[in-house]
Amino acid sequence: MVARQVDQQQQIVQLEQRIRLLNLIIYGPKSEKKPRTGQEQQLSLFDEAEQTVEEQKPQTFEEACTPTHARGKRGRRPIPVDLPRVEVVHDLPEAEKTCPCGAILMRIGEEVSEKLDIVPAKIQVVRHIRPKYACRTCEGVEDDGPTVKTVPMPPQLIPQGIVTPGLLAHVVVAKYADALPLYRQEDQFARLGLDISRGTLAHWVILAAKACDSLIDMIIEEIRSGPIVNMDETTVQVLSEPDRANTSKSYMWVARGGTPGKPAVLFQYYPTRAGKVAADILGDFTGYLQTDGYLGYEALGEREGIRHLGCMAHVRRKFVDVEKAAGKKAKGGTAHAALDLIGKLYGVEREAEKQKLAPEQIKALRAEKSRPLLDKLKALLDARVATTPPKSLLGKAISYALKQWDRLLVYLEDGRLRPDNNLAENAIRPFAVGRKNWLFSAHPRGAHASATLYSLIETAKANGLEPYRYLRHLFEHLPTATTSAQRKALLPQYIDPSSLIIPA
Repeated sequence: MVARQVDQQQQIVQLEQRIRLLNLIIYGPKSEKKPRTGQEQQLSLFDEAEQTVEEQKPQTFEEACTPTHARGKRGRRPIPVDLPRVEVVHDLPEAEKTCPCGAILMRIGEEVSEKLDIVPAKIQVVRHIRPKYACRTCEGVEDDGPTVKTVPMPPQLIPQGIVTPGLLAHVVVAKYADALPLYRQEDQFARLGLDISRGTLAHWVILAAKACDSLIDMIIEEIRSGPIVNMDETTVQVLSEPDRANTSKSYMWVARGGTPGKPAVLFQYYPTRAGKVAADILGDFTGYLQTDGYLGYEALGEREGIRHLGCMAHVRRKFVDVEKAAGKKAKGGTAHAALDLIGKLYGVEREAEKQKLAPEQIKALRAEKSRPLLDKLKALLDARVATTPPKSLLGKAISYALKQWDRLLVYLEDGRLRPDNNLAENAIRPFAVGRKNWLFSAHPRGAHASATLYSLIETAKANGLEPYRYLRHLFEHLPTATTSAQRKALLPQYIDPSSLIIPA
């Protein structure tokens, strides 16, 4: 009877934890920052809008682990020097350039203040004029008629259409980088006086993606040839899939890897989350594979030639959930102690980054400072696992960390590795944000097109390229790239940013 009452009490506690966590997920801030208390919370009532915006800003895991007092102060960043300047001179009237003593005032300097201005989008028509030439001598000949010559049109990405590389890049970037659905773009064009239906826009997007298929094959080769691959996946709803209900879940997979310093990002759409998909994407890859704890990656981790890494960010996230659900009771508990140790681990990573250490130096630093912290964390988990109800949030967090433990230690082996899978998660985040706006893909063709264009945009961003400038350059030069070498030179990894110039 007593044992039954204890079980019931534990179940009540677990359910209360889940309810508190669910309420926080639905109504609370999405950031993993600790909530304000006391006077700070009272003051935030007067800047609610600003505080909400601040909480919604993407935050890296390293930033989350940095103490508030140690972070740099936020302030207005300087206006980029490469932006064009228009000078407006505010000078004294000629009558005021004379001193009361009668002498002429001399100019000794100037006060300059810069303010940002914007010129609204400008729509223009590019007229391709091709003069025609005929032979006057042959005009009277009746057999073949006069000789007429004109230069052929330059190759176009979409030959039969009015869209230029600039307009096509604008549509693609708005949808896939800025999460602006095509129906909203249709409305924007209407306000500018253009009647372009969303069906036409969708057709352009699919044709553009299809023209880039060969580049995606090269990105796959680049990823497989590198030493490290980060993988992740997220859901996507796709309508009109063969033999599947429209409410079925499909998946967008992402892989990030390639030559160090020249990363490639690959998106692939599949109707399933089966581990076989990850194996198909990796192909003959050998090296380090970093993922979360999803079981679909288990078989890959055991394959010869692959060293499987875990993700410390997922471990931390589960302990953060414990603290959120516990509220004021969390201070001084197991979750708090685990998070403190994990924060110190990332302190070592910040130290290595600040000192700009080489991989071998990072490995030595981790052996000296990170390994003892990991040993303490393991001892803490081992001490608590036997006395913590396994179905509680804390029990699940401890169990997840211990199951992943061997993989969590792998990053100590190589200074090029990271303790978390944030590179893949950061790459897939724009897709997850966009999904909230466009909700679903109407057809598998659209999902495949989205995967292609997300791959190019995220690879461009990973290599420091502005997406619109890159895609405009790509759409202009891809039709004339007839060899494999010419097409490979158009990958973001091999583009010189200074060559991405927008015509005036």
